[in-house]
Amino acid sequence: MDLQKILELHKKWLEGDADGCRADLSNAELRGANLSDANLSRANLSDANLSRANLRDAELRGANLSHANLDFACLSLSRGSLGMKVDRPLAAQIAYHFCSLKCDDPEVTALQKGLYGLANEMHRTDVPRLIN
Repeated sequence: MDLQKILELHKKWLEGDADGCRADLSNAELRGANLSDANLSRANLSDANLSRANLRDAELRGANLSHANLDFACLSLSRGSLGMKVDRPLAAQIAYHFCSLKCDDPEVTALQKGLYGLANEMHRTDVPRLIN
């Protein structure tokens, strides 16, 4: 089944339509896919390859992104990405990005330093480790 059809059926499922079904894109090869504006709420994206995917403005509330590859993906910081389910490696990757922000606020700096341990678990080896 093609991606557009899966997204259409998922939209129907979210709307309570009996003809719809939840999107299961686990293990899907979605590298470079344009999923901007797609409603992927509560979709199963575990183990999907989303590297270089455009997820800008995608609705991802409650989506399962455990073990998904999001390297170089465009992930929106909109409220539509709140509540995503992630595993520890993806949490580490997101923490690394947060810890890499430059902010003069001492509370933010303290939070960043508190996350260095997790952030340094990020799988990418081409980025420097964070030092306390």
